[in-house]
Amino acid sequence: MKVVHSSTYDIKIGKCSLQTIQHSSYSAIAILVDEHTKTNCLDIFLKESQINPKLIIEICSGEEHKNISSCEQIWQQLTNAKFDRKSLLINLGGGVIGDMGGFAASCYKRGIDFIQVPTTLLAMVDASVGGKLGIDFDNLKNQIGLFKYPKGVYIYPLFLKTLSDRQVLSGYAEIVKHALIADKNYCHMLMETSIEKINWEETIHHSINLKNDIVESDPFEENKRKILNFGHTLGHAIESFYLKKEKDILHGEAIALGMYLETELSPLNIEKKKEIQDYLKSNFNLVDCPSLNQLLPFLKHDKKNEYDNINFSLLDDIGSCSYNNDLSIEKIKAIF
Repeated sequence: MKVVHSSTYDIKIGKCSLQTIQHSSYSAIAILVDEHTKTNCLDIFLKESQINPKLIIEICSGEEHKNISSCEQIWQQLTNAKFDRKSLLINLGGGVIGDMGGFAASCYKRGIDFIQVPTTLLAMVDASVGGKLGIDFDNLKNQIGLFKYPKGVYIYPLFLKTLSDRQVLSGYAEIVKHALIADKNYCHMLMETSIEKINWEETIHHSINLKNDIVESDPFEENKRKILNFGHTLGHAIESFYLKKEKDILHGEAIALGMYLETELSPLNIEKKKEIQDYLKSNFNLVDCPSLNQLLPFLKHDKKNEYDNINFSLLDDIGSCSYNNDLSIEKIKAIF
């Protein structure tokens, strides 16, 4: 088992990780699942962790259900079961479960403890690490949320066997992002390795270390942590556009296209832009890109914006990223 130490919690990775969950001191335990993790992961989790929950809360899967209505369901079931402030919520699922479950736990009775047990690659390397929690509002990604660390993150790589190839690729987009912004050598290693030959436990561990180091240096995203948003200004707008159209899209699919477009906006030479974009095109099924006019309503509501400027984190080099790049609409228009 591998361990990444954060300032207030540990991230444990490996087959034995679930056996180390500290739960005996809580008055009651609830596990939050969706229909997929209930079917594919819950029995495995209960067997490996030896936890006996008082309550299983099931919500509908998908970004379209990451909203206040789903939170109300969680709060109602916790209330009906008389959960107090000494209770624990375990979020067993992907990024939606982790983001929303953590948010709901942080608000219930002004905050109860929660832990993250991510079951998708995306959640393992990104959503479960760093304490960002939230829900979507008015078709805008993560518009309502807060920063709150879990009591622990427990990563069981065997859950990856429950995923489709499409879900794995979605998570892999965030691994590539971590390498592009923070580790040149690691990025070139990924570019030279076919996804079928990746050692997932080692890769997850390395990617989490990269993200954790960035988060620890800037917990509340005031400075350096903003580099984690590379690919996300346009990526979130693309994701929001498709969600509003009720078209199926995964977070990593939107971010892969976002990275492709934001590489074009980055101050890189032509050769490096081509190297990155060719890699993204050959390894990800890039979705059709909406027009800039279609994306503008979402771009203008991006959380990073200040004083009506559209804010980007852009690559200075492979393995290096800058933040607080305010670009005009005319500048952005040039790549569409």
